[in-house]
Amino acid sequence: MNRIVVKIGSNVLTREDGTLDITRMSAVADQVAALHKRGMEIILVSSGAVASGRTEVAPRENLDDVSSRQLYSAVGQVKLMNRYSDLFSSHGIVCGQVLTTKDSLSRPEQYENQRHCIDVMLGNRVIPIVNENDTISLTELMFTDNDELSGTMARMMKADMLLILSNINGLYDGDPKESSSRLIPVVKLDGGDDALSGFISPEKSSRGRGGMLTKCGVALKLAGEGIPVVIANGRTPDILVDVVDCKSDVLCTRFEPKLI
Repeated sequence: MNRIVVKIGSNVLTREDGTLDITRMSAVADQVAALHKRGMEIILVSSGAVASGRTEVAPRENLDDVSSRQLYSAVGQVKLMNRYSDLFSSHGIVCGQVLTTKDSLSRPEQYENQRHCIDVMLGNRVIPIVNENDTISLTELMFTDNDELSGTMARMMKADMLLILSNINGLYDGDPKESSSRLIPVVKLDGGDDALSGFISPEKSSRGRGGMLTKCGVALKLAGEGIPVVIANGRTPDILVDVVDCKSDVLCTRFEPKLI
């Protein structure tokens, strides 16, 4: 395994008050750096720009959803990238920003340009940090969330694994808040999408746009194309390294790839 896409959700990177959780960001950066130093190529798909911007600027007037998202993401993306740059610099690692849109990735020439850009970054040991460009994305042309974007990145870059970091351990056979619910450690494609439908809540996360429904949809699709997917808790210490090392006691849900 050499190339991994890691998606970090807003609920991992932010505190309850919506501010960036610098301690958590630092822990994630430490783990990415450890894998990077092993020679692995890591592509980071990171949420958190809009959440970061909300704490930096107070609108002078009531804004609609599009205007507020544009304002917060424009301000917050700077803060988010500055933090990542500082954290990776402490490990002697350079990171770079890649902002994209669903519309641009639907155009063959722009798709190829973005793929080439990330390839060049990886070839020069630069960690790409990818996010949707909310300043110009229109609602009807946006990715459902960064789960969908991370799936697109994993497919485009022919990743060996997609690792989705959320605020729960993975997919449960019931409400994760109920003590009777049990984590599903492995999902095989034999049962198809319908086999999981009873376990997945359509509820979205409190800070991001996505939820377990989108995560599992992305995971099933990628696994069907031969790319393994893991959903795990980004707040668990050393979760990235433990998942990559396939430790037997790590709490997560693994979607086994279909052999193609």
